[in-house]
Amino acid sequence: YPIGTFRELFLTAKPISRIVIVGGGTAGWMAAAALSRVLAGPRGPSITLVESEAIGTVGVGEATIPQIIGFNKLLGLDENEFVRETHAAYKLGIEFVDWLRPGHSYIHPFGTYGLDMLGIEFHHFWLRGRELGDPTQLDAYSIAAAAGAAGKFFWPQSGNPKSPLSKLAYAFQFDASRYARFLRKRAEQQGVVRQEGKVIEVVQDADSGFVTGVRLEDKRVIEGELFLDCSGFRSLLLGQALEVPFEDWSKWLPCDRAVAVPCTLAGEHQPLTRSTARPAGWQWRIPLQHRIGNGHVFSSAHMDQDAATDLLLANLDGDPLAEPNHLRFTAGHRERLWDKNVIGIGLAGGFLEPLESTAIHLVQSSVARLLAYFPTAAFGGAEIDRFNSETAREYRDIRDFLVLHYKATERDDSEFWRYCRDLEPPEGLAEKIELFRSSGRVIREHEELFTEASWLAVMAGQGIEPQSYHPVAALFDDAETLQRLEHIRQVVAHAVSQMPTQDQFLAQQGSAIDASERLTR
Repeated sequence: YPIGTFRELFLTAKPISRIVIVGGGTAGWMAAAALSRVLAGPRGPSITLVESEAIGTVGVGEATIPQIIGFNKLLGLDENEFVRETHAAYKLGIEFVDWLRPGHSYIHPFGTYGLDMLGIEFHHFWLRGRELGDPTQLDAYSIAAAAGAAGKFFWPQSGNPKSPLSKLAYAFQFDASRYARFLRKRAEQQGVVRQEGKVIEVVQDADSGFVTGVRLEDKRVIEGELFLDCSGFRSLLLGQALEVPFEDWSKWLPCDRAVAVPCTLAGEHQPLTRSTARPAGWQWRIPLQHRIGNGHVFSSAHMDQDAATDLLLANLDGDPLAEPNHLRFTAGHRERLWDKNVIGIGLAGGFLEPLESTAIHLVQSSVARLLAYFPTAAFGGAEIDRFNSETAREYRDIRDFLVLHYKATERDDSEFWRYCRDLEPPEGLAEKIELFRSSGRVIREHEELFTEASWLAVMAGQGIEPQSYHPVAALFDDAETLQRLEHIRQVVAHAVSQMPTQDQFLAQQGSAIDASERLTR
């Protein structure tokens, strides 16, 4: 939505004059930066953010997906400054190691595969090639996967459709704490007022139940008309004060614990997030410019905390830089992320494990949806219902995509993986799997977050074998099919060979951090 459109929506009768954001961290300062950018002006609302230095933030949401590019543009960020200030590295996809079986890996890349031909998707010709004896994996047909594996990066060339770089998409891996500080500076420059203090009471109207303010330890009451709950897992307003129930999805996503620890730079510095399957969950590896972020997501029903921590520490590329940070969570979301005059943003509204780096996106999409349905002081029920239905649908779509990784596996080497293999998938996911297995077709519902290419990457990567392919793919004769596939591979490989390494690119753009800031052994 253009900024002007938001302003027109906002300047209607009975406008909201005071917005209060409870909680800082990534979610709070993303919301503050976006709202103060879009709603700026003499008739815009005041925006107050309340946070306490004494309360820590989760601070491990360090990997993103390409939608963050749009958010950064909304804020008017200079990309080189953003990368430098957050110590960010680029990201071209996620490498999944040992998920199908030990020793196997594949990349879920950003962007698309190959070249669509004869009006159908490229992967049907890839399936035809496999039938003809070509064993090449999908990764070879993706510029993002090939460049990521080679440690290369360059900006997409959307203005040159003949270039394979036009098929490229990218995101970032950054220091979440630095990102929050970076956005705080911008938000405060745009008029957001930060109030230091710990919330000890949520004040509500006796008749309507609407929140009217939050009381701090020093007795001050911060009053407002619209409240954004960015208080993390505590969900002070939405969960505790308004008592909105939580929809629990742990039967599909049984991991309920994580331990995180950063380490010094070592090993490969590819523009990829890595997810390595473990006996009771998985381990993330997120290389930044100055350090590596690591974590182990696991099921407490299948592994205890000490064992999970020891496993993580034994599999770091570098030396630990902090004490392990332990987290507890339940997969799912509040039944309503907007209730009365409170909207849950980020962890206060729900949680899905960061397997596909969707945590920051869910903050971003909630803020964008709030702006699309921005209320007047009347708080119209139709808009609130629409916000809630769209948000719940997005959570379900992401849930199904995550469950796919666990369900489609050959692993049976632990109780955890046997549980995952045997679970009954949600109905929508079951249909997607069956359709792909039957004919190689990939369906994408209602413009859901993950594209056909993403579903293809994970279904093929997780070993789901289609029994056939689109009949149009057989219209080329055998030799031409194989020749076209080889040509596409050559074009991708040549393009990657011409790209700079990620480190070279960062230096060329002036977004590399000083060498003294790099934490090495």
